Amino acid sequence: MVVKKPRIVIVGAGMAGLTAANKLHSVTASKDLFEVCVVEGGSRIGGRINTSEFCGDQIELGATWIHGIGGSPLHKIAQQTHSLLSDKPWECMDGNSSDQTTITIAEGGFHLDPSIVNPITRLFKNLMDHAQGKNQKNNITERDTTARGDEFLHSFCKKVSTRVGSAGLSIGSFLRGGLDAYWDSSKDQEEFKGCGIWNRKLLEEAIFAMHENTQRTYTSAGDLLNLDYNAESEYQMFPGEEITIAKGYLSIIEYLASALPPGVIQLGRKVTRIQWQPERHEQNGFCSSRPVKLHFCDGSVMHADHVIITVSLGVLKAAIGDDQGMFQPPLPNYKAEAISRLGFGVVNKLFMQLSPTTHHCKDGHHRPKRFPYLQLVFHSPHSEMRHKKIPWWMRRSPTLCPIYKNSSVLLCWFAGEEAKALESLKDEEIINGASDTFSSFRCSGYSYNEVKFSKVLKTKWATDPLFLGSYSYVAVGSSGEDFDTMAEPLPRESTSSPPLQILFAGEATHRTHYSTTHGAYFSGLREANRLLQHYHCLGIYNN
Repeated sequence: MVVKKPRIVIVGAGMAGLTAANKLHSVTASKDLFEVCVVEGGSRIGGRINTSEFCGDQIELGATWIHGIGGSPLHKIAQQTHSLLSDKPWECMDGNSSDQTTITIAEGGFHLDPSIVNPITRLFKNLMDHAQGKNQKNNITERDTTARGDEFLHSFCKKVSTRVGSAGLSIGSFLRGGLDAYWDSSKDQEEFKGCGIWNRKLLEEAIFAMHENTQRTYTSAGDLLNLDYNAESEYQMFPGEEITIAKGYLSIIEYLASALPPGVIQLGRKVTRIQWQPERHEQNGFCSSRPVKLHFCDGSVMHADHVIITVSLGVLKAAIGDDQGMFQPPLPNYKAEAISRLGFGVVNKLFMQLSPTTHHCKDGHHRPKRFPYLQLVFHSPHSEMRHKKIPWWMRRSPTLCPIYKNSSVLLCWFAGEEAKALESLKDEEIINGASDTFSSFRCSGYSYNEVKFSKVLKTKWATDPLFLGSYSYVAVGSSGEDFDTMAEPLPRESTSSPPLQILFAGEATHRTHYSTTHGAYFSGLREANRLLQHYHCLGIYNN
């Protein structure tokens, strides 16, 4: 009697899916124990990793950073594949390096002195360090904060700590509470002068908002009032610097895919429905030897023993809200509720080609300009003092910078509603809006004769049906436990049905490294190892 090899179907050819496939193949290929197949709904591999080109420069439309090189498996792969160096320019984001001055400009063209900006920047960093538990991790004591003159900060954070057990505390409310405490402690400060209609408090609040908007792009939370405070300290980062990949993030994906035999990855295979067996039935209407049945958009079907789902949390949210449902029968309530509670936001990037211009110098000569790294300080969207020509969708973009020092390609980040709005705008609307915004930030001593953008490229993660957003976060009302629930395979072990029918991987299934490519990588390894351990216990697979 011929025994069929277990068939494992992986849905999604992004970081998690290809990592799982790579692991399963590399461990068992010589024994030919499994039939592994990766089905991808799109026309390319990579998922939310998408290295591309714009105006001759290499750019990242999706994942951009290796978040800490100390212990990162992706950094190790990039080293092994010699992907960290390139003779061609790439989106290395070195414009804010130590040898490149960061210029902070307030709306109206006021170049802000570091003496105004730095205290608020330091305040914001200290507040986030506390929220993320870095003070405890770095053994920063009350004596340390007192020595730095931050007694108010220690007192405020101590009060907050008594509330940590209560539900509903957000990062947004914590940060604003910290700003209020700062103002209360500095009431006797010398009055600020010299920025037209800006007074000290308005400027400090706007600088603080600039950092909040940067945090929105880090977390994908469109509103920091929806970002849970209590879970923030669970998030873990690797030590060391954050870097981009010279030969593109796609080089990591291609390395993982290169080990797989031809035909394992099938593109253009969008899954529309997954039938599974939460309980064993004698008559179930489909192939009983393989308990899972996948339906594809072209009408074809595939049977599997195990399916690893690596689609985004956004797609899962849409699936549980769809009356037809991707899963039949529907996912159990505990799984659907975790999907519903967790946050999944939108972050988009806008690349803009700067038209060839010259910088008019005070000595009368014209020299090719180098665009600086700009921090943009806006009036509130509701302020009567705001420049009416600046479109609302630009008002929460915290920075404008070249993708590398001498590049004429500039980059802006957008999150939340502004990111969604960007996707629906025509290129001409974007060019006009960006030009109007920049013209409102011209400052004395750093003026351009005329700044124009000739071409733009925007990402559209919210409206892409294969993703429906960017990455996950812990929303108020959810917790790190929901990530653990996300990672639980179906059905649970207590049932009599075939085990491990549906497994889940992806960044939104990792409790401490969610929202990252390395979190997706770890989750792919976890699910591959889960299956390997299962067959090891059955005696089918042994090392």
